[in-house]
Amino acid sequence: MPFCLTLRRPLRRLFAATSFILLVACAEKPTAADAEPLQTLPAAPIPALPQVNDDLTIQPTQSFSEWISAFRIEALRAGITPAVFDAAFAGITLDMSVIKADRSQPEFTRPVWEYLDGALSAVRVRKGQALLAQNSALLSSIEQRYGVDREALVAVWGMESNFGQFQGDKSVIRSLATLAYEGRRPAFAKDQLLAALQIIQHGDIQPEQMLGSWAGAMGQTQFIPTTYNTYAVDFDGSGRRDIWSNSADALASTANYLQSSGWQRGQPWGLEVVLPQAFDYAQADGTIRKSVSEWLQMGIRLPAGAALPTGSAPLSAALLLPAGYRGPAFLVLDNFRAILKYNNSSSYGLAVGLLSQRFNGAGLIRGEWPKDDLPLSRSERIELQAQLSAKGYDAGNPDGIIGANTRKAIRGAQQALGWPADGYPNHKLLESLRSR
Repeated sequence: MPFCLTLRRPLRRLFAATSFILLVACAEKPTAADAEPLQTLPAAPIPALPQVNDDLTIQPTQSFSEWISAFRIEALRAGITPAVFDAAFAGITLDMSVIKADRSQPEFTRPVWEYLDGALSAVRVRKGQALLAQNSALLSSIEQRYGVDREALVAVWGMESNFGQFQGDKSVIRSLATLAYEGRRPAFAKDQLLAALQIIQHGDIQPEQMLGSWAGAMGQTQFIPTTYNTYAVDFDGSGRRDIWSNSADALASTANYLQSSGWQRGQPWGLEVVLPQAFDYAQADGTIRKSVSEWLQMGIRLPAGAALPTGSAPLSAALLLPAGYRGPAFLVLDNFRAILKYNNSSSYGLAVGLLSQRFNGAGLIRGEWPKDDLPLSRSERIELQAQLSAKGYDAGNPDGIIGANTRKAIRGAQQALGWPADGYPNHKLLESLRSR
């Protein structure tokens, strides 16, 4: 489920330095930071942090009704009929709760192990197992057509909407119109809004039934409108692509998307591994991919009893350390990358992969999580980026998002300190940078 939704000019400068890109059908689940227990150190000057204003005052260049009128002209030029547009926008008003959600900047995030505890709850596992049995014939048909393993489909279904129970109750048209008028990514939201109107015009759903999240993700597997238009399918032949009330269409549409993202049927998403002593943790970088045999030659060991599928082509894998070098390690394969295209979050990818295994009694993590650690808060991540750049390690724009540039900067600082260079943000590094 890909997603994200920017500020208009009067507000852009206020939030630009601090805004997260929230992925909803791309809804990014933050990966927890690896952190050492906080120590008391002498006070040191730190870079000034951007200030966030929670005031929801809107300062647009035009009224919402004027914006709708202008957008109506654009939509009609794009092929939307006047009748469809007017029906979809009948009674539509600005949704201030959507604006608030769009500007929300959570200060604290859960550690990855707490996120997984919730995602892999016994209740969710049991429900998924029951649905696998109840929908066996349907899932066999979907597997045959799209080549995506049933356990993975049911795991995505469980993660996205708790198997269809929580799909969101907001008008998709109203939410996207609000975001296109006064959101952090107005051009993106406008594209989604136009796609939503196309879905209505196609006859798949009526405007009042098109409900979803505040960010416009829809249905049992939370597609955004452009993804829906490309990948949604009418699997049961009803004449409508119904991902809201028809689980066959929702699951088949998800299979179609995962297939297009490179899913390989019968291959694992990844597996937990044991790293050797004195391992070069800088190898734990998503851009570094090697064959599994190459990783094994570096001293990485598979868990007892683990067997990889045999095939003509060598399996390509990256090394993932979701809680830094002190936590469990995983080799993640092509199917993990396919999951990330659905939702670009390593925590989400792990949750889907492990949940799909839990349905068959596997998917238990053997390594120990560093539960004495706390994730860096958002303000601390911004400060860490600023401190890194000030010390000559270019971490890019201090936005609180730990991306490739920041991880590269962290590795540089860790290497200079003689620490394991896993690229993971933690309090120990932040405290060290403050004191230097």
